[in-house]
Amino acid sequence: MADADYDVLILGAGSGGYACALRAAQLGLTVGLVEKSKVGGTCLHVGCIPTKALLHAAEVADSARESERFGVRATLEGVDVPGVLKYKDGVVDRLFKGLTGLVKSRGITVIEGEGRLTGPRQVTVGDTAYTGRHVVLASGSYARSLPGLEVDGERVLSSEHALRLDRVPRSVVVLGGGVIGCEFASVWRSFGAEVTIVEALPRLVAAEDEASSKALERAFRKRGIAFRTGTRFQSVERTADGVSVTIAAEGGEPSTIEAELMLVAVGRGPVTDGLGYDEQGVAMERGFVLTDERCRTSVDSVYAVGDIVPGLQLAHRGFQQGIFVAEDIAGLDPRPIDEAAIPRVTYSSPEVASVGLDEQTAAERFGADGIESVTYDLGGNGKSQILKTQGFVKLVRRVDGPVVGIHMVGDRVGELVGQAQLIYGWEGYPEDVAPLVHAHPTQNEALGEAHLALAGKPLHAHS
Repeated sequence: MADADYDVLILGAGSGGYACALRAAQLGLTVGLVEKSKVGGTCLHVGCIPTKALLHAAEVADSARESERFGVRATLEGVDVPGVLKYKDGVVDRLFKGLTGLVKSRGITVIEGEGRLTGPRQVTVGDTAYTGRHVVLASGSYARSLPGLEVDGERVLSSEHALRLDRVPRSVVVLGGGVIGCEFASVWRSFGAEVTIVEALPRLVAAEDEASSKALERAFRKRGIAFRTGTRFQSVERTADGVSVTIAAEGGEPSTIEAELMLVAVGRGPVTDGLGYDEQGVAMERGFVLTDERCRTSVDSVYAVGDIVPGLQLAHRGFQQGIFVAEDIAGLDPRPIDEAAIPRVTYSSPEVASVGLDEQTAAERFGADGIESVTYDLGGNGKSQILKTQGFVKLVRRVDGPVVGIHMVGDRVGELVGQAQLIYGWEGYPEDVAPLVHAHPTQNEALGEAHLALAGKPLHAHS
């Protein structure tokens, strides 16, 4: 053990891996960071950051198209996709340079190449074996497909292909109505494409509160985004000028949708195959690495973080897990992460944001008579009226107890989820939040008004 190359040896430099590396180095530990591609991983290069850059460009397009609603005469001449891609890549490049500089300044050794776990505390890259007193598995995820469905990158795309698409398609079938599918549907509709979402589950963003799903569906209908929920994909065929997608609703006859492209957005799978995890005795399930609440695997001194661990596949979850593991290794005894306290945001137009339990889960946990909820319509919020956005803030609390769930729909509500997380994480009562002063006019006021209503003293309440 004393002869180990590093105190912490990390396999993968995505959000979880690099956060672990930075915090461990900050705590005085020696760190080796193995990465086969670029530091920053999926989130920075082919996930969160580039997708949100496209979404902002889409917001600008909508603002130009709808400018007369605000008394401004402007026209949308079109979308310069190469220009959009240049803007997106510029954002990514600047963040990448900043991150690589930060990693270097902390004295972290970046080991370039594809690593494989070849011993309980050993990772081999090429012909060189590296050891660590502790090993952290952070190998990330990939864009999943369905059995028999070939993603060719031309007519049938993954999200990574979609980020590089050099034109606005005339029409797209989006297979999957989760976060990724809804975000790309939102972008393409704003750019002028005809979009149809196909989702096997009964509603869009099915992991969210049912009220949030219904609100997003109403907004998408209004925007002209078609969707088929409770509908399964059967097959796709290339046609002369696109694809023909065969689908079938539960108990219904098959039908087809013609489009220029199909995006496969059915989730992400763990990158663990062939990396030696199971050979070294790491407990696995369906390709995921199993851990306890302290991110420890079944092998002593081997941790796992991020998308390879069952649960929410979110960059900020992996990031926080990485920090937790570094502090745990350093002996700081950090508090385990509450998965329900992890904020969730779908950055479509409108946005959907939440933290804590949805109403159904809260009722199952505390009993239907043990909870109460209130929904505050953004119609009563001045800043939302200025932005011309619609939606709500919904709170779920235990009767005579703390708020256990906060759910929001509307443009820019993702920026409110930080305060929502504090309320949930500190087990705030509506009576605790109601006296707090929220700046006017802001959308933050909607959170304050919702808590006033749940505390029994509603002011600007609209039915």
